[in-house]
Amino acid sequence: MTTPDSIIGHGIYRILVCRPNHRLGNTLLLTPLIAELQALYRGAEIDIVSEGDIAHDVFKGFFSVRQVFCLPRRGFKHPLAFLRMILRIRRTHYDLIVDPSVRSGFARTLTRIFRGRYKLGFSDAPTKALTHAAPRAVAGRHMAKRPVNLVRWASGADLSAFRSYPTLAIHLSEDERSEGREALAALTTSRHGAQPTFRIGIFGNATGAKRYSTEWWADFMATLCAAHPMASVLEIIPAHGHSMLREAWPGYYSSDIRRMAAVLGGLDLFITADCGVMHLGVAAGVPTIGLFHVTASDVYTPYGGHNAGLDTGTCSGRDTARHVLGMIEISLGHGRAASDPVVTERATNRLAASPNPDSAKKQIDKVRHP
Repeated sequence: MTTPDSIIGHGIYRILVCRPNHRLGNTLLLTPLIAELQALYRGAEIDIVSEGDIAHDVFKGFFSVRQVFCLPRRGFKHPLAFLRMILRIRRTHYDLIVDPSVRSGFARTLTRIFRGRYKLGFSDAPTKALTHAAPRAVAGRHMAKRPVNLVRWASGADLSAFRSYPTLAIHLSEDERSEGREALAALTTSRHGAQPTFRIGIFGNATGAKRYSTEWWADFMATLCAAHPMASVLEIIPAHGHSMLREAWPGYYSSDIRRMAAVLGGLDLFITADCGVMHLGVAAGVPTIGLFHVTASDVYTPYGGHNAGLDTGTCSGRDTARHVLGMIEISLGHGRAASDPVVTERATNRLAASPNPDSAKKQIDKVRHP
């Protein structure tokens, strides 16, 4: 593995992370980088360049983050506000500027404009914009792990020696978590009025082709609920304010992502298509299963803990639910150890009946051995 000509080590106290993007998912995928920088440069202060206002909420709980500069969305339509923000950022001379994107020309341009002793990013060709250019091969596949690999490379670390990465995090306060549990308790009871065995959250929306149809979700939910009649289901309502599950279950809606994360954090399991809210579930700490059928799961899949992704391909909702049920029984086991032979046998039987048992088995192995 290529190593940098000079190691970025001592004397790093002012750091700027340049990731101008307004999407919730991309912003949350940056949180492992912030955690890694906090671990590598314990006495440093971190500023972040983002876009839109959502980054303020995402990075609110990070101790080392000082300022989050949120550029106006579509800055060319607000040139004065955009230029004022750029000039404000340029007032500080940073010890390290990190451009974590592999291909963003806008982030690279800003990195070149801002003032810094060291400028770190990915590039296979020589560039004056960076003092330390990591080969793109260093990045790897997963979007959240790429920037972590970048700063590890710049510190001279042997990347092959690492077996773990910081997980996505939003750092909810205990007060936020308590309020989330209260809201969840008011919304969730089992369909038979008893205490639910566990609480399952479902988010049925996604962008464009990533979205599964209402009919697909109805098929999925019928299979899931038949297997777990005592479970309590909560639908997380999308930003447009309409149920994707035909109003069949209680719903929770919030335009505040920290309140939504607090409610998600009280669930026992969260199932969702690939989207920003999937990453929010991971960051909130709830075991999350992400469903993929058009995007590359190895780039965006939930990782760490009992999180997992599942490639559904052209599977029906019913068949996908059977995959998921096997994963649930291994990861949650109704409170029993994942090595429990009864649990393992039930999960194996479900897998044997699934249309693609080998694929599902790989996902369950990831859940069992996170």
